[in-house]
Amino acid sequence: MSLMRLAYASEATFEAKPVEKGVEPHVARILMTSRKNNAKDQLVGGLYYGNDRFFQYLEGEEDAVRRTYDRILKDDRHRNIVTLIEEPLKSRTFSNWSMKYVPLSRDVRAFLDDQGLESFDPAAFTSEQCEKMIELVRNSSQEQNLVNRDGSESVGDAPQVLSSGMKTGLIVAGVVLVGALVIGGTML
Repeated sequence: MSLMRLAYASEATFEAKPVEKGVEPHVARILMTSRKNNAKDQLVGGLYYGNDRFFQYLEGEEDAVRRTYDRILKDDRHRNIVTLIEEPLKSRTFSNWSMKYVPLSRDVRAFLDDQGLESFDPAAFTSEQCEKMIELVRNSSQEQNLVNRDGSESVGDAPQVLSSGMKTGLIVAGVVLVGALVIGGTML
């Protein structure tokens, strides 16, 4: 079997919702499905979503990459899909990730600034910019719930059990409860 790599750009068809746990909810669902399917097909790669646009990189066995891309082409969450790179690959370069997600980060902002780009529009990337974006995704070390191909969490990625809003609510509830106990105790 032969290996290949593929990168594409697309526009999201959904209206972005507020970010939850560092990821837009529609994108979170795409990531969950991608990670499951890619692990089964032994595909690796990365995804970046910003400015209502996707940049995704895949590598693996040619048949699996093509099946996955065919599904993406039919996915109604994407429109204006542009193939940026499609070529044979000698060996894997994302060996640990079924689908690495890069959140909006200083790295991406620095990349855009370095390239003289005002906004994220991967469909307009040159081949050199595509390679730089792939390298950025490959080397990104943002602390997210990134799932390895084997389903284990990455080093340093502790699961977030409570959101910051829930933590604040619990603290406020605790203060109110202590206040009620103090006031109740003085009435006895």
